[in-house]
Amino acid sequence: MYLWLKALHIISVIAWMAGMLYLPRLFVYHAEAGPNSPQSATFKVMERRLLKAIINPAMIATWGFGLALVWLGGWHTAHWLQVKFVIVVGLSALHGLFVRHWRAFAEDRNPHSARYFRIINEVVTLGLVAIVILAVVKPF
Repeated sequence: MYLWLKALHIISVIAWMAGMLYLPRLFVYHAEAGPNSPQSATFKVMERRLLKAIINPAMIATWGFGLALVWLGGWHTAHWLQVKFVIVVGLSALHGLFVRHWRAFAEDRNPHSARYFRIINEVVTLGLVAIVILAVVKPF
């Protein structure tokens, strides 16, 4: 059972991170398109579908399978996991920020530049790298 949960957790993480890396890239292009433009309308559809069909369910599954692994494996006292947990909470908060940005774009009131979204996209990458290192190497 544990290995199945682990496999499902990894699949969920891959889907969540793929979406979290792609959504800000869509925001970059959306910020460069004018409001009320045909491109803006297309980006609104793409962003909504990505968020609702992939990113949100994948984050929920990641948390569910991850917490099940912690409970079944007795990992809650491991220091590497506690640090990983903090980073995952941070990525979840970033997910919430992306939802806020999505709503702003949907209402044609985005105040941020394309550069802002390029930079924030790198935060996801840094979090992902840190989590993989912690989960595989378990440095402490």
